[in-house]
Amino acid sequence: MNAEIIFVLTLLAATVGLFLIDRIRMDMVALLVVAVLALSGLISPAEAVSGFGNPLVVMIAALFVVGEGLFRTGVAAAAGQWLLRVGGSDETRLLAVLIPLVALLSAFMSSTGAVALLLPVVLSMARRSGMNPARLLIPLAYASLVGGMLTLIGTPPNLVVASQMRESGMTPFGFFDFTPIGLVILLVAGIYLIFVARHLLPTRTVEKHGAAHPPLAEFAQRYDIADQLHLLSVPAGSGLAGKTAAEAGLRTHYEVTLFGIRRAGRLLSTLVPVLAETRVEAGDRLLVYGSPEAVEQLCLTQRLSSLGFPEGEMERVRKEFGVAEVALRRGSSLIGKTLKEGRFREQFRLSVIGVRRAGEALATRFGATRLEENDALLLVGGWNRLRELQQERDFVLLDTPEEMEEVPSHGQRAPLALAIMLGMLVLMVSGLTSNLTAVLLAALAMIGSGCLTLPEAYRSLNATSLVLIAGLLPLALAMERSGALALIVDQLVAGLGDAGPRALCVSLFLLTSVFSQFISNTATTVLVAPIAIATAQQMGVSPEPVLMTVALAASTAFATPIASPVNTLVLAPGNYRFLDFAKVGVPLQLLAMGVVIWLTPLLFPF
Repeated sequence: MNAEIIFVLTLLAATVGLFLIDRIRMDMVALLVVAVLALSGLISPAEAVSGFGNPLVVMIAALFVVGEGLFRTGVAAAAGQWLLRVGGSDETRLLAVLIPLVALLSAFMSSTGAVALLLPVVLSMARRSGMNPARLLIPLAYASLVGGMLTLIGTPPNLVVASQMRESGMTPFGFFDFTPIGLVILLVAGIYLIFVARHLLPTRTVEKHGAAHPPLAEFAQRYDIADQLHLLSVPAGSGLAGKTAAEAGLRTHYEVTLFGIRRAGRLLSTLVPVLAETRVEAGDRLLVYGSPEAVEQLCLTQRLSSLGFPEGEMERVRKEFGVAEVALRRGSSLIGKTLKEGRFREQFRLSVIGVRRAGEALATRFGATRLEENDALLLVGGWNRLRELQQERDFVLLDTPEEMEEVPSHGQRAPLALAIMLGMLVLMVSGLTSNLTAVLLAALAMIGSGCLTLPEAYRSLNATSLVLIAGLLPLALAMERSGALALIVDQLVAGLGDAGPRALCVSLFLLTSVFSQFISNTATTVLVAPIAIATAQQMGVSPEPVLMTVALAASTAFATPIASPVNTLVLAPGNYRFLDFAKVGVPLQLLAMGVVIWLTPLLFPF
């Protein structure tokens, strides 16, 4: 064993040790590895930083952009709502839907791509259901890895093994040769992840970066408006039919604020429809704010029907309407005026449904209340209009609800975002372009088509994940160049002696799986596959079951957050620690090994 091998193995052990101690951030450890390798001379400084330009890292960064486009256009939220409708808010049912879904995607595209696309969906779903995302993200990652075992193109190790078979003059594995074993592993993994892993997954709170925003319900309590929202129906004989909002004078005569109209099943935002000139039509449903007594008087006078305010209506309202809390700046043009005198709706295209002064909510007599400096106003209107409030000179924006983060800022582009994603999948599955090219084209299309802005694209990049992957790729290169990996492989295979082919499969499974936890499973497969072929031929057995074992073992990258890019992707959003992956992943590795060692020789005899 030469000095280079000793150095690389020591560096690998120190890296793993720092990960296990969990005192230094993992991306910082990765940068330390880069620095040490650059100083060592084993690889050049350019090679030490080459991971930052590696196609895998670039592809993952582009997938972040694609996923953000799906989030910003509402596609991710819609998928999350579908999952919630099917699975409800029950963790078991959600996982029963999520696991086969991500596995199916991973069978026909990269596991990394599948997780990057579904990550915003799962996070949105977790927020809506009040569930801890840490309970869902590790199962998401592991299901995607198992999904890669289902087809030839599901994961790079499968392609590597098929290529090695072709170069050795053998008939390579076909597209669905992996499917029978992969399906059994998926079934076993699904049962384990749903019923057993739930007791091993962390329950610690996921950290929220930045100031936390209260939910809409808290704003309703703060301004004492929870029981003052009403849905009114306008029959043909109503006195309001045919009048504009200004002509109706609901706030002047009844102290009732009209802030939205739902017409023909579509909710119309105050951004355009409920201005002074907005005309009420027979059959409209009016969304109003006011005391029950005031609304009752309005209904009697104008022959309206009160429909209450059912929860289903509130859910529809939240998709279009939001609230924001502002305070009047010193020198605001509204100070000393009532809302009518200040022509608030005409000037700002929003409605006021609450006023607080000195921390106390005022009664709803807005027609007579003159505004004062530092009064807090609760504004209601379209989400896009609320996002523009920071540019207003009359207000200081105090707070916005947490729901604003989930409302699509480019919702009108949703069909386009979905078409871009499907086009990317077609390119990846058909092989018309490389995976990297397909993902880069999709990311550029998302930005160029307006599905997200360039600043939003930059903010979508998860720096921790990208630095961790880029920083550790050179370590795999150093292990290969120094001969450390080849030495370990040779020693392990030599130690088998006269053991039978099943023992060979067990050894190769353990070897491939263990090394796939710390370096690229593709690189591991490239090194192990030729040795597997040579050893099988020397033992006089068919290489097919041995190579199938190697390929499937390479996809059991469950035990560390650096074992696979998909593990790294969920690391930060789930607030996981290094050992969380080991606790959940090692039992799953053993289960997968049991299936492979039992089933492979039955389908591919020795």
